[in-house]
Amino acid sequence: MSDPRIRRARPDDVPALVGLVHELADYEREPESCHLTEEQLHTALFGEAPSVFCHAAEIDGEVVGLALWFRNFSTWEGVHGVYLEDLYVRPAQRGSGLGKALLATLARECVEHGYGRLEWVVLDWNAPSIAFYESLGARPLSEWTTYRLTGDALRELGG
Repeated sequence: MSDPRIRRARPDDVPALVGLVHELADYEREPESCHLTEEQLHTALFGEAPSVFCHAAEIDGEVVGLALWFRNFSTWEGVHGVYLEDLYVRPAQRGSGLGKALLATLARECVEHGYGRLEWVVLDWNAPSIAFYESLGARPLSEWTTYRLTGDALRELGG
């Protein structure tokens, strides 16, 4: 059963969503690395060909949490999945079930569309989040290492 506090994000949510992403960056000790603007997020979510999706958690008309995600594809399973880019609930609302409701909404999205998996990354020092995810049955993929190209290395390879 769906939680009435969770809904698809709307264009008028964009300022609040950007604020939450910046709060998440601060929580993850990287505020200087977050450059997301309202215009960028609006285009990504509601532009001509959106490929990013978002669910908002709302209490008393205020957006207090988000799950920002996109579809990925498993060549081994031959089906799409959901990659959760950001999950964030404001500290004052943690423990209210909103995080679980956001994840349950994405799990339902997977089940309804035949997607094979829901996955995300978590910082290795974030013990509260790790404990929360594991309490839901999620398991770490310790045999996989994430790699990333950015900045000069990305430009050099792509140049």
